[in-house]
Amino acid sequence: MSYETILVPTDGSPHADRATRHALSLASAFDATVHALSVVDIAALAGPFDAGGVDQSFVDRYREQAEGHIEHVEQAWAHPDQYHGEVRQGTPSSVILEYIEEADVDLVAMGTQGRTGLKRFVLGSVAEHVLRASPVPTLITRVGDDEPPTLPYRNVLVPTDGSECASGAVDHALAIAGATDATVHAINVVDTEAYKRASGSVLPSDYVDILEHSGKEATAGVVERAEDAGLDVRAAVLEGRPSDGIVAYAADNDIDAVVMGTHGRSGLDRFLLGSTTERVIRQSDLPVVAVPEAKSE
Repeated sequence: MSYETILVPTDGSPHADRATRHALSLASAFDATVHALSVVDIAALAGPFDAGGVDQSFVDRYREQAEGHIEHVEQAWAHPDQYHGEVRQGTPSSVILEYIEEADVDLVAMGTQGRTGLKRFVLGSVAEHVLRASPVPTLITRVGDDEPPTLPYRNVLVPTDGSECASGAVDHALAIAGATDATVHAINVVDTEAYKRASGSVLPSDYVDILEHSGKEATAGVVERAEDAGLDVRAAVLEGRPSDGIVAYAADNDIDAVVMGTHGRSGLDRFLLGSTTERVIRQSDLPVVAVPEAKSE
């Protein structure tokens, strides 16, 4: 698989600029076309002053700013034959989702705000709405502690539970690793904490053994696929809360990007990828590529 069209929604903010850097790095690796989109939300900008409507000069002022945002992306990309920029009006998340369908986008790259107290991924944000509804993978980046992103990626982490959705995420992880010459890290996290939270007791050791065996089978499948693709690969099975295990592994192994599915098998014996993905986005400074479950025809 490959990315042919990468969409960068931008509002000129630092978190949008960070997402742009990741998007352009991947576009270069995949020889993709970059689409820059800036959405002018007149209703939100006008706020309470919109009771009597806004004049054209008000609209033009903000459209001019939006034109500057997409021109910034064009200058950073510097491949005019593989670039398209556009300014639209409307509700940002709705416009972005419409554009994804219209332009046959393969990947959308978006930034979120940095830390605000304990919040790391702003719920209710445009990024969250797009992440939940996008039919294509969404690369979410966040402004962290002023450290520059590592580009191109050297180590790509793909958590797996052996589910069909996780397998789809593996496809994208292997493609990204192949394009960037990165090492693939496949991990499975046995969620022993879920049983403890539900029952107040420790998960029986024989059941842990069963889950670890299942985890080894899931990661072995990724290892086989990575080796067949000629990629360097490492595998590990961990215990604990999945999001915590993923974040800790990433910190300990110099991971540059995480690729995850947004749905997974439910129940105590499986790693809940949907909620886990959002927790990882909130907890980690790393970019996360959230891969939606493929819709059946």
